[in-house]
Amino acid sequence: MIASSLHPSLLFFAGALLLWFLPLAGRRVLILLVPAAAFFLISQLEAGTAYNYQMFGFDLNLLRVDKLSKVFGYVFTLNAFACFLFGQHLKERYEHTASLAYIGAALGAVFAADLISLYMFWEVMAVTSTFLVLARKTERSYRAAFRYVMVHIFGGLCLLAGILLQVNATGSVAFDGFSLHGLPTYLILIGFLVNAAAPPMNAWLSDAYPEATVTGGVIMTAYTTKTAVYTLIRGFAGWEVLMVVGCVMAIYGIIWAILENDMRRILAYSIMNQVGFMICGIGIGTAMALNGAVAHAFAHIVYKALLWMSAGSVLYMTGKSKCTDLGGLYKTMPLTMIFGTIGALAISSFPFLSGYTTKPMIIEAGVHEGFFWVWLVLEIASAGVFLHAGIKFPYFVFFAKDKGLRPGEPPKHMLLAMAFMSFVCIFIGVFPQPLYNILPFGSVEFHAYTFEHTLNQFQLLMFSALAFFMLLPLLKRTETISIDTDWFYRKGGKLFVSFVDQVFNGINSWANEIFAKRFPGQLARFFDEPGGNLQKHALQLISELSGDESLLTDRKASVERRSRFGAYPVGGGVLLAVLAVAALSFFCFH
Repeated sequence: MIASSLHPSLLFFAGALLLWFLPLAGRRVLILLVPAAAFFLISQLEAGTAYNYQMFGFDLNLLRVDKLSKVFGYVFTLNAFACFLFGQHLKERYEHTASLAYIGAALGAVFAADLISLYMFWEVMAVTSTFLVLARKTERSYRAAFRYVMVHIFGGLCLLAGILLQVNATGSVAFDGFSLHGLPTYLILIGFLVNAAAPPMNAWLSDAYPEATVTGGVIMTAYTTKTAVYTLIRGFAGWEVLMVVGCVMAIYGIIWAILENDMRRILAYSIMNQVGFMICGIGIGTAMALNGAVAHAFAHIVYKALLWMSAGSVLYMTGKSKCTDLGGLYKTMPLTMIFGTIGALAISSFPFLSGYTTKPMIIEAGVHEGFFWVWLVLEIASAGVFLHAGIKFPYFVFFAKDKGLRPGEPPKHMLLAMAFMSFVCIFIGVFPQPLYNILPFGSVEFHAYTFEHTLNQFQLLMFSALAFFMLLPLLKRTETISIDTDWFYRKGGKLFVSFVDQVFNGINSWANEIFAKRFPGQLARFFDEPGGNLQKHALQLISELSGDESLLTDRKASVERRSRFGAYPVGGGVLLAVLAVAALSFFCFH
């Protein structure tokens, strides 16, 4: 059966090509059929490897099918369907082409069984996702796209260097769990963490995602960071350093999200916060922690897309993204408000929504392993999530001081996409077992709806809400600009360019003055009368060496007279000829 061996990414790459030959109606159908067909295809894939090929003397496999790759494949295609439904209003081929290729590359990375195949898809992801930022066609998006791709080039180079060193050290390109700690694996880890938006290389996310198009921003939230989460699960499960990285990310994202004024930047920082939970679970490394990381990645992709759809709908209808410019939109955008609130409560782990049945698995795994500090940091981070994403985003956008905006609801296809993702959030929150059944690391022994857990979560949420409204005067909307780690490479880049300009262009100016202006002129004057000039310089040299200046005075007039008539000693001509032949021989035959 063809469906049991066809690579899912091929559908997306083929769709990206076919898109250019179809009219608008055909394109709208195609972009929905591709992820739907890919979802079905993944469900039919049988465990094992396929698409074997040879490169550089190594046996490579493009398709590795197991429970881990399949669960990411499911959520990637599910999210793609909802995103393309949300983007049905787009008439140009450009953005959908980049989106299809980007998602296809993400699927290729998830199913790759070796480091070389992974790297190739990894770089395609970086390039194609850049076009979703460029597609907005503003000066800010162009600058953000440039910074975005430069950071990912750096991450890709770290990954490539690590892969080459790993292959040289082990002779293997297999992509499995890394047990040896050394420079190769640390470089690979850095390459993965750059895509996961781990500090200090995190600012590309909050810099680029909000500058993407309405649809592009929704699509980008799912793939780059979650592909990084997948690779960390596959390669670095149980590396305790990841607990530290995850905890830092969980807190870091909250702080900047609370300070931020732009609604899409708030949601961008919350991505970092939520990925921090996943990375922390990977660092814990137990079956429950890894299942929790996978389950939370699944749930996060869904509710984060829903939040970005809600924010994108507001941006699409009002043209505004700053909280200081928004407010009171519940009056004319009630459905968008409802769907956005569902996403906000889901990310906050509100009971009966998806985050409640996935994120606590990671926290409980930390408790079981005796990592008290991990439990404490993640509980604080959970409270912070409700502050910035659960309350701040919907409150300031939909309920705060009315700015007089009356945009109306977005197009029906956008509302339908948000309704679909809201249903998935509720379904996973109420019936988590279907998700638990596809998790890759054994059976899930976790029960979300115990009295103790539910009571603790309600207390956490209610006290967070109380703190928000008590501190509301301090959290009032102001025109703020948050300085993140991108400041260093923005300013550092300018200083580097200035340094290079002064040093290397200074050398270039000096060389131009000497070799392009002075030396050719002097050379031309010399060869205007080569025999005479040679005799003059020879006489001057002999005169200086002998200390007899009269020699130069006596012979100078004779040399000048012969030069005017072109009459030179035969020996001088022979000497020049010999020197010329010697120089030619040296440069041509040395």
